[in-house]
Amino acid sequence: MFDDFYSQFKLNFIDENRWVSLLKGLGTTLEITFLALILGLVIGIVIAAIRSTYDKNQSSLKKKGGFGYVVMRILNFICNLYLTIIRGTPVVVQLMIAYFIIFANAKDGTLVAVFAFGLNSGAYVAEIFRGGIMSVDNGQFEAGRSLGFNYPQTMIHIIIPQAFKTVLPTLCNEFIVLIKETSVAGYVGVMDLTKAGDIIRGRTFSAFMPLIAVALIYLLLVIILSSLVKRLERRLRKNER
Repeated sequence: MFDDFYSQFKLNFIDENRWVSLLKGLGTTLEITFLALILGLVIGIVIAAIRSTYDKNQSSLKKKGGFGYVVMRILNFICNLYLTIIRGTPVVVQLMIAYFIIFANAKDGTLVAVFAFGLNSGAYVAEIFRGGIMSVDNGQFEAGRSLGFNYPQTMIHIIIPQAFKTVLPTLCNEFIVLIKETSVAGYVGVMDLTKAGDIIRGRTFSAFMPLIAVALIYLLLVIILSSLVKRLERRLRKNER
């Protein structure tokens, strides 16, 4: 039994240095995840700021009317449309649309995957941040005005940092979800971790070893990140006390 296990292990990972493919695939998965998270954060913060600004100041903007109200209403409509489309369609479909339609001539599938996953993550990050911004007491806006800040400066220097601290654990959980979502990057020819395992399976005609190895690597990543999130939450609770 041990001899059979070793022969399968050798066939799937040691022969032709197939383990290197898993290592490279893991690197690609982490690269896509980190870059997509950064893109998602930028998109999410901008959209959350626009939507929360419109929600908090809708009545006063409507009374004033004019160009500012029209611009904010259009921006809010665009943001809502973006959120509806992105959250209402599967990420794998978005990925294929990005690769085969929007960037049909792209040679680097990794960058397309970063764009698609970043765009998808941005919709969820936006709602996370909007909830954080809306939870900040309105007195903080008044404090910003007393310091001589205008509304954008108050958002940047006072509101968003407080909201970021509030939503940080939830953002970390979004990061964990994003890692698992990137497993579909192989649909556009990206050599990620899942694709590497599938290629090994296709070459060795042995499904158990490579696919279980891929699952265990993802599980290990999630366990490590979940542990870090729990530590972060405990530290934040201690700081609040």
